[in-house]
Amino acid sequence: MDKLAPFGGGTAAVATGEPFRFQLLVEIANFGDLRRQLGCQRADLLAGLVSERIGRVMPTASVAIIGRTQIACGFRGSRGDAMDGHIVALDKAFERPFTLDDQSVTILLTFGGASAPAANVDEVAMVEQAEAALAEARTAYRAVTHAVVPRTASDTLRLARELDQAIDRDELVLHYQPKVHVRRQEITSAEALVRWRHPTRGLVMPNDFIPVAEECHLIDRMTLWTIRRAIADQRDLAARGHDLRLFINIAGQLLADTAFVREACALVGGSDAKLGFEITETSVIRDPASAIANLQIFADFGITIAIDDYGAGLSSLAYLKQLPARELKIDKLFVTQLTSSNRDPLIVRSTIDLAHALEMEVVAEGVETHAALALLTVMGCDMVQGFLISRPVVLPSLIQYLDEGRHRVPAPDPLAGFGGFAASRRQA
Repeated sequence: MDKLAPFGGGTAAVATGEPFRFQLLVEIANFGDLRRQLGCQRADLLAGLVSERIGRVMPTASVAIIGRTQIACGFRGSRGDAMDGHIVALDKAFERPFTLDDQSVTILLTFGGASAPAANVDEVAMVEQAEAALAEARTAYRAVTHAVVPRTASDTLRLARELDQAIDRDELVLHYQPKVHVRRQEITSAEALVRWRHPTRGLVMPNDFIPVAEECHLIDRMTLWTIRRAIADQRDLAARGHDLRLFINIAGQLLADTAFVREACALVGGSDAKLGFEITETSVIRDPASAIANLQIFADFGITIAIDDYGAGLSSLAYLKQLPARELKIDKLFVTQLTSSNRDPLIVRSTIDLAHALEMEVVAEGVETHAALALLTVMGCDMVQGFLISRPVVLPSLIQYLDEGRHRVPAPDPLAGFGGFAASRRQA
């Protein structure tokens, strides 16, 4: 991915009465259809056409093409809601079709944006928030924007104290996103994702508090709470006739924490729970010897080890072959581009073959379209997870979803059963 064009100095922004900075990601929403209509060679011209028109609509913005389907726009404004006006203007401008080789082409756009005070902006956080907003917008079919509020040291400490109390007060809650076995068309497991029901802020998402938990050494307490909650929730699922393995994300720093390993094993060993731990490949690189040894301890306790976000970090075959992992999750970065990229399908297929050679099952994250699902099925992917199947939901909604039993209905068409999943989730 090309680097985003720089905004310029923050001091100038304040001096000119423009205290806000904005990052807007624009994606060609109907690129797949246009590529079939125009052919690959001419479709590759679309990003250039879009960036030129954006430049005319937003002459003071910094505009950069960052992929075959995406354009990044950086700009400043004196009002925090300046993004909305630009999105409306772009929507209006793109109602007018393009002419490409005497062929009329209408381009549909999806927007994801983020904003932050210019005087104290975290560039990386703003780009990450814009990317998250774009991912949300793909499903919501509307523009989504996030505000990035810089956190001071005092903010971090205050949030850490509140989080410490939240763990004691049981303010945390787990949302579950099911994984579906492609060939059997069964929900075989689900990933537990922690959320925080703050008494005044409402539902706080993981990106806002997990970094604080790691920085302030609360991640062990929070993860142990998650394990206890997952054990109890699995007991409820089993009582309703649903035998699912529940996967929990384990932070890298915990893989070398002997006290955490001991207590986690005591919790799992004292129950009949079927759990899995998801770890990232980069978390192993931090302290390979301790991580590999402790992961083997978890595996000996019957915990399934899954490698999360494979391909997004510094993949190392030397570590991969040593890990007692039974699942490998392909990062959604590759899955979401499956049908609009020439290289990503090759990477995904080779990853599936590698995992199978190492006797691991493969999970594809971020499955959002039937086209991606069909391609993954042909490639031999074992399981899929993503918004096409279900968003993360609370336990009662998961139980209701499983009770419907649509995943057990055999379907001659590989996609037919999954259409039921998607429709069921929309009705929930």
